[in-house]
Amino acid sequence: MVRTGKVSGVLSRFGRSLLLTGSVMLMLSGTACEAASGQSAAAAKTLKTPSAPPSAVSEDEYTLSSGDKIHVIVFGEETLTGDYVITSGGNLSFPLVGNLKASDKTVEQLQVALATALGDGYVNNPRVSMQVISFRPFYILGEVAKPGEYPVSTGLTLQQAVASAGGYTYRANTRRAYIKRANGTAERLVDLRVSEPIIIHAGDTIRVGERHF
Repeated sequence: MVRTGKVSGVLSRFGRSLLLTGSVMLMLSGTACEAASGQSAAAAKTLKTPSAPPSAVSEDEYTLSSGDKIHVIVFGEETLTGDYVITSGGNLSFPLVGNLKASDKTVEQLQVALATALGDGYVNNPRVSMQVISFRPFYILGEVAKPGEYPVSTGLTLQQAVASAGGYTYRANTRRAYIKRANGTAERLVDLRVSEPIIIHAGDTIRVGERHF
């Protein structure tokens, strides 16, 4: 009887140990499942997150407008490759796709728009390259030696634009000038004493005022 009781006690303790071990395993399994479920939810949330919208065009980026002449290469399509002028309506008139809005777009943005349009049933996997080969002019007025219109080059600064017009007159205010951007409606005053260069774009109008003696 004593031995039977001892055996029963051992078996009872062994059974409780198995139950406890099983409970711990179930808890760990549940925790692992919750962690996996959380990771899956996080992954799903990441996949559903929309891509960031394209950044806005900065003031120093060149944007196209009427009068700009561009060279377009459509690789493997020689009949589409050539020189095109942005129309007075601000469009790129291109074979197959018709008119594409070009005004106020950068070259890269128009390049993507053209490739997308060509890929919509016209050209298989189109690859497009584009560059400006002739810029519309800028205009300079006021106290410079030769007011008028002048061709723009990439990275043209205000001081270089003044030099293109023969430099300042003796009456010029060399500390400040006024610029009306090509797509703007009003002049803005710029301080010529700032260290950072002021970039001039095609279509901009510069006005150099008279200094007060």
